[in-house]
Amino acid sequence: MSTVKFYTLGCKVNQYETQAMREQFDQAGFRELKDSQPADFYVINTCTVTQRADVESLNFIRRVKRENSKARILVTGCLTELDEDKIKDLSRGILIVKNKGKQRILNFLNEHNRQDKLTSETNEAPPRHRQEGNGFVSSNESHRRGGFLERNTEPRFKAGRLHKGISYFKGHSRAFLKIQDGCNNFCSYCKVPLVRGVSRSRPLNEIVEEAERLIQSGYKEIVLTGICLGAFGKDLSAQVNLSCLLEGLEKIDGLERIRLSSIEMMDVTDTLINKIAESKKICRHLHIPLQSGDNEILKKMNRHYARAEYLGLIRKIKVRIPAIAITTDCLVGFPGETEVNFLNTIDLIKRILPFKIHIFPYSRREGTLAAVYSGGELNSAVIKRRILQLKELGQKCAFEFAKQFFNKSIFLLIEGHFKGLSSTWYGHTDNYIKVKIRSVKNLKNQIIKIRFTPKNWLQS
Repeated sequence: MSTVKFYTLGCKVNQYETQAMREQFDQAGFRELKDSQPADFYVINTCTVTQRADVESLNFIRRVKRENSKARILVTGCLTELDEDKIKDLSRGILIVKNKGKQRILNFLNEHNRQDKLTSETNEAPPRHRQEGNGFVSSNESHRRGGFLERNTEPRFKAGRLHKGISYFKGHSRAFLKIQDGCNNFCSYCKVPLVRGVSRSRPLNEIVEEAERLIQSGYKEIVLTGICLGAFGKDLSAQVNLSCLLEGLEKIDGLERIRLSSIEMMDVTDTLINKIAESKKICRHLHIPLQSGDNEILKKMNRHYARAEYLGLIRKIKVRIPAIAITTDCLVGFPGETEVNFLNTIDLIKRILPFKIHIFPYSRREGTLAAVYSGGELNSAVIKRRILQLKELGQKCAFEFAKQFFNKSIFLLIEGHFKGLSSTWYGHTDNYIKVKIRSVKNLKNQIIKIRFTPKNWLQS
């Protein structure tokens, strides 16, 4: 039996897509390894959202090459879309599968094996075939001698008839469900539309069927995810949107929580706000990226809104859903960002009081508009100081939100043991407060009612 390991970098969509590939390999008879034992095959699902993500993705490839130099390495994900040469430069024999090829990754593997066999039999140089339309790019060179394919021992893997989507989510108590891919926003700093393409929605009935399958597998919370979640349905019909999908999911017996991942403020409609406010299943938590609180920088970022619009939306949401957690993203050090620009972000954060801030330093991405902006990148010391200032403010905002629930009863979905301690568990409330409790009982995947105190709040 052939063995395989999976490595995933980046967003929830990538994590979902790794699970979909895992199920293809499962059905084909592979055995997945999770320890330091070398595998026959490695699947590395890369990310390219920042320069750091590029470096980490390439380092993973080097790492698995050291672990088993004779293994077949399949590299997929966003780094492969525009930077396949960087990957090929690391090693001969790497197989590259573009994002669109993930759903047929075993078909590509079988085709490559067939080409290897033909090459071995004819003793001719292996072809450098490319199947870009299917999302496949061949490796530089086969391992014909001294490698895993010596003597044509490689089997043909039967993919079988797979259902669309996933049926479980390995290592997670909450299952991610991808409903959409691609983005039409083209923020000036962001490479994602270049590597993911335009927005495409999955059919509504297909998503509901997948959610039902996940609930049958024992999951109680589903996290809806996409590259641009709020764009769901816009390419389907005027009658299909995110609120419509939520209404369909609410009808599933056994599904107790529906959580939305990141959503742009332009997609948070009154209809969606009312749907969350009235629902007993949709989590009171919205992650709405801000990126900057300064109008000048927002315009340069091509963010399509002003600070006053963002603030107005957050205030409206909090009035309609008083206990809701608002989390956000802030990008620090955008080209030309002055101290005044940054202080406007600080001021807006103080007005919004988000429960959590994900802070990212600006990363220059080739092909984006911001990569050629005048003004240049900021000094690293300035960026570090601003990040620290935002982090300190974020901690104060988190406390202000959490303290309103101290010494009150809350419901908690238990996700696992805290730091491996058998009698200590952790989980999240529907409004994303992370909590730990002590119990000798097996509470995994249960929703329980507890009294929330400062001592059991897990601050991050």
